[in-house]
Formats: sequence, structure tokens, C-alpha cells
Amino acid sequence: MIEFLETIRDFTETGGQVLLVIGALIFVMWLMILERAMYVFVTHKQYKSAIIAKWKAREDRASWNAEQVRQAMISRVSLKLGAGIPIIQSLVALCPLLGLMGTVTGMIEVFDVMAISGSGNARSMASGVSKATIPTMAGMVGALSGVFASSWLSRTTKSERAKLEDALMMDRHR
Repeated sequence: MIEFLETIRDFTETGGQVLLVIGALIFVMWLMILERAMYVFVTHKQYKSAIIAKWKAREDRASWNAEQVRQAMISRVSLKLGAGIPIIQSLVALCPLLGLMGTVTGMIEVFDVMAISGSGNARSMASGVSKATIPTMAGMVGALSGVFASSWLSRTTKSERAKLEDALMMDRHR
């Protein structure tokens, strides 16, 4: 366990301070993604069943008022399902931007070494180059994983809304 922590510490030192920010961002993003997934798989099913039961218990399912109640129920479910997805998508978009910031700060370090040493000594520039590439890689990995998860959440939200619309059928006018 101690070796693992030392490896992580060495990795973050190699990537610079921006890597810590990217790591925190990815951690928060995945906490939000997991919360949304738990909501979809656990809480949403119960809430959806309660909404369908409430709709079927109504006597009036054919009037204009009933249609408004139906639309309100569907909207409430959609809002609960989609809560947090725009924030997740924003965090996904921030990952590569922070990676780019890490690239810039790493390259500044390379130029500082070149200015101090007065030459292009490869050994002295190596740490700056790694500080430039590691945050970029981390930002891209975080963004790719978040894109897949947020697109799954968006598709699931649309699909569950369509399923609910089908389940809350209007009665025909008599």
C-alpha cells in the first residue's frame, strides 16, 4: 500500500500542480456520474412506479386537464432524471482545458531551464517536457471517460422519458 501511495505521489510530482487539479476534477465528476447512475438504477424505478400508479388511480384520463397533469408528471420525472447532467458535461469539457494548462506550464518550465542553462540540454529539459505531457494525457483520459458516461446518462434520460410517456397513456374520449 505504501509503495502504491509513493507511486501516485511521484506521478503527481512529475505532472505538476495542474495534475492535482485535474485529479480532483475527475474525482468530483465521477462522484456525480455514480450518483446519477445510482439514481437511475434504484430511486428512479421506485419513483416511476409511484407516478404510474398515481396516473392509473385517476378517474379522469381523457380530458384536457388530465393531459396537463400527465405532462406535469412527465416533466417532473425528466427534471429529476436530468439533474446534474449539465454540470457533468461542463466538468468533462474542463478536463482537456486543464490538461492544456498543464502543457503550457510544463513548457514554461522547459523555457526557464533553457534560459538558465543557456543551451538545449536534454536532461535538464526532460522534467519540463514530462510536466507538459502528463497533465495533457490525464485531461484527455478524464474527458473521454466522462464523455462516455455523460452520453449514456443523456440517452438513458431520453429513453426513460419515452417509456414513461408510453406508460401514462391517455384514455380516448367517449
